[in-house]
Amino acid sequence: MGEYHNTQLGKETQYQNQYDPKLLFPIERASARSGEVPKAFEFFGNDAWTAYELSWLNLSGKPVVAVARFNFPCNSKYVIESKSFKLYLNSLIQSKFASKFDVIDRLASDLSRCCGEAITIDIYDLKEYEEAFKIREPDGTCIDSLDIEVTQYEPSKSLIEFDSTTQISELLYSHLLKTNCPVTNQPDWASVYIDYSGPKISMDSLLKYIISYRLHQDFHEVCVEKIFYDLYTVVNPSKLTVFAKYTRRGGLDISPCRSTELEPELRKMRQVRQ
Repeated sequence: MGEYHNTQLGKETQYQNQYDPKLLFPIERASARSGEVPKAFEFFGNDAWTAYELSWLNLSGKPVVAVARFNFPCNSKYVIESKSFKLYLNSLIQSKFASKFDVIDRLASDLSRCCGEAITIDIYDLKEYEEAFKIREPDGTCIDSLDIEVTQYEPSKSLIEFDSTTQISELLYSHLLKTNCPVTNQPDWASVYIDYSGPKISMDSLLKYIISYRLHQDFHEVCVEKIFYDLYTVVNPSKLTVFAKYTRRGGLDISPCRSTELEPELRKMRQVRQ
């Protein structure tokens, strides 16, 4: 596990039911990136986490259940190790709060301090979440039905091809992204969306490139940054946004977004596996 030996990843865990912000474990983004993307390379975006197993007590001692959305800026000094995040959220289950806004204040304070940047949080009751985040896909083209032959299962930007004579704006997506945790080697499943303007990307080559991550080990955020970097440096689009919606594990899912746009569009949607 290398530098992550102090985390709870891959270890048997005793869940706590008393609030404890010391459970949060920060990991330096620069360390997690491990040279996949040059330090000087600039992009914008965020990491959107969704917690489906959030609960606390109201002042009468009655449990409240909710869904929370956390937005971490992609330039924060630290990311929060996912298992520590789950343990921290679970530690709220026997804590009393007057309202969800008090919960938001507490979470925002702890998480902002841990990651080194101010984060935003929204908490929804189940009906609110159902209405706000419908299961749907954005207007675009799913490339998964393409009949291709695949032989490579480690990523290489040499797989990416494009037509420099054709300029286009389009959104392409695939549900075939699979990566692996660099610490536990557990599989991570995701849908990935590429919204760009510029030379037309070959759909066959893009699908081969996405599938090539199948045996690759890296954190969600780093995989999306590598996809963004490879597409940007090979194709040289005038605009590019890459976002991935990973399936949940332990009640948490992560949707990293990296973009050339200062404020990329954050779609209120769920992929069917979320």
